[in-house]
Amino acid sequence: MVKYSLVGYDGSDASRRAFQFAIDLARCSHGRVRVVSVLQVTEGGADVSALLMADSGTQRARELLDELTAIVPDASELVDLELTYGSPGDVLLGQIEQHGVDHLVIGHTERGALARWLLGSVSSNVLAKAHVPVTVVR
Repeated sequence: MVKYSLVGYDGSDASRRAFQFAIDLARCSHGRVRVVSVLQVTEGGADVSALLMADSGTQRARELLDELTAIVPDASELVDLELTYGSPGDVLLGQIEQHGVDHLVIGHTERGALARWLLGSVSSNVLAKAHVPVTVVR
């Protein structure tokens, strides 16, 4: 039985659906959901990342929890929340090992072939490398 699901959340419709699915599953299995929001810093390196984390991390975490409770009113009772920086696929895979996650839920965003080639696909990367069951929610 699934006890600890991980959801990558970016505010998109796909991630909202994935979050709702994970919450429903957690309720059925008396489990919990770990929600991770990954922000990518493309310029400025580690110094900019540290500054952004210090300045907006706490506020963004509160906003994110408010957003999640708008979807699921009792979300704070079922959710462990983390806001972090990095590459989404790498962060999600690292979270599995680091926090004993036994199931991963990700939202699927429809992109064309060119966009997948240029931007990559988090879901494809995670599906190829995850060592726990993965549910892709459409």
